[in-house]
Amino acid sequence: MRLPLLAPLLLALAAALPAQDGAGFAPGRLDRLDALIQDHVDRRQLAGAIVYLGHAGRPAHFRTYGHQDLEAGRPMAPDAIFRIASMSKAVTSVAVMMLYEEGRFRLQDPLERFLPAFRGGVVAVPPPAGAPPGTPYGTEKVRRPIRIRDLLTHTAGLTYGSGLAAADYKAAGLSGWYFADKEETLAAVIDRLGRLPLHAHPGEAYQYGYSTDVLGRLVEVVSGLPLDRFIAERICAPLGMTDTHFFLPPEKEARLAKVYALEGGTLRPGDQGHYVSGPRKCFSGGAGLLSTARDYARFLQMLLNGGELEGVRLLSRKSVELMRTDHLGEKYRGDTAGFGLGFWVNTQPGRHGELGSEGAYGWGSAYFPQYVVDPRERLVALFLTQLMPAGGSDLNQRWKITMYQALR
Repeated sequence: MRLPLLAPLLLALAAALPAQDGAGFAPGRLDRLDALIQDHVDRRQLAGAIVYLGHAGRPAHFRTYGHQDLEAGRPMAPDAIFRIASMSKAVTSVAVMMLYEEGRFRLQDPLERFLPAFRGGVVAVPPPAGAPPGTPYGTEKVRRPIRIRDLLTHTAGLTYGSGLAAADYKAAGLSGWYFADKEETLAAVIDRLGRLPLHAHPGEAYQYGYSTDVLGRLVEVVSGLPLDRFIAERICAPLGMTDTHFFLPPEKEARLAKVYALEGGTLRPGDQGHYVSGPRKCFSGGAGLLSTARDYARFLQMLLNGGELEGVRLLSRKSVELMRTDHLGEKYRGDTAGFGLGFWVNTQPGRHGELGSEGAYGWGSAYFPQYVVDPRERLVALFLTQLMPAGGSDLNQRWKITMYQALR
């Protein structure tokens, strides 16, 4: 059974999310989006979700579906808090660009100037001919140092531990994106990472990995603040993002949506992580934040507005333009045909081959959410849920189709 429209439930959020008006969308056509998500809920392929669509700076569509805790019978609440994993990357990238605008560095500056652990880097290469049996790899000196721009475009040679040096990354406690369980600071983790071989020469290949976590440490070094404080004080407070954290305050625990896993077509409770009871020491700029639909929608609206929201400016229009410009060309062939500074950019809708707009940009999360910012359509679109693993579901991509087809 479909949950009712959110108008009665939005009273608590009215100051931040005015009544939805459907502006920009054809009457009735967003029913297809609601039906698509509700069908997954009804078939127990998804526990619950939230969709927020903003058009021309105004909320056009805001819906909850299903439950944030199936076992407890708790419906998805409009203020539910979600682990957003890699959607943290956009926030950290904005933090870097704010410091860039202050003249603290150039994007072409070598990282080693700020993080000496990356000085004298090497790249893992296949073992040389004649190497003893079992030699996993050889190394060669980097052709040039990592630049800050390489980190923003994921061309620094940093994976999430996969590659020829995988065993050494694993031995160093650096396999995968998850930092919330670490009993150490971000500084300790990144210093250890800097001593490991890269998996490509800087600037030569797109490799998704720890680059944004390194950027988080750069923010700490340049600003003199721990990453959690910089994001809280310089981004969240000015934008009114009151529920965005690296680790959840105890009084908000009941609002945290439960993680579910879809395996073999069956939905079951998943790994809930360490965001409530963990050590609270290591702040992952690449994958560590929690947020709400309201908060993240405000952040995205700031980007759509060219760096400003309700009289508060975090970035200049020119910096946002640079972020949403394709920097990689043929090096990136992922969700779209281009990559900017922190997210994919749809440079060629025809090559992408799905509904979208030239110049739109976005990213997703290991927990299955996705966002899209579309300057041409003056659109912010956000899908939040907690599904990991997703069992092969492509709902996190298909919802975009039913959203775009509803535009006037």
